[in-house]
Amino acid sequence: MKKFILATLLLLSGLWVKGQIITPVKWAYAAKKINNGEAMVFLKATIDKGWHIYSQNVGEGGPVKTSFSFAKSDDYQLINKTVEPTPKIKFEKAFDMKVTYFENTVIFQQKIKLNKSKTTLKGTLTYMVCSNKECLPPEDVEFSVAL
Repeated sequence: MKKFILATLLLLSGLWVKGQIITPVKWAYAAKKINNGEAMVFLKATIDKGWHIYSQNVGEGGPVKTSFSFAKSDDYQLINKTVEPTPKIKFEKAFDMKVTYFENTVIFQQKIKLNKSKTTLKGTLTYMVCSNKECLPPEDVEFSVAL
């Protein structure tokens, strides 16, 4: 009976390890006031080795591009579009096209016009992460940044 229980526990522990959620991207958020009327919001992705996320500017028919949706508020206004650094470019067979992507870390920046001295910017970001072996389903992440 003890052998049966031990074998069952070993089998179940193997299933538990196999069923763990993979999270190769960690997001962090911060803001810095530029002056009394403006602030810069920073959205930083830290990406595990061997993985990458895609630029905001991936062409049609490719992977899900990184995108940002900001909640509307009378407290602030977005100034221009979210800025990203220069991405890497490579041909990916899975999509049969050249894609633009980021590895390791990337910081996206959004300039904000402040209509109120203190407020909170809320939003949702969407991204897709892939390695050279697999892609994970696109993920939506809600965020909040004090300004």
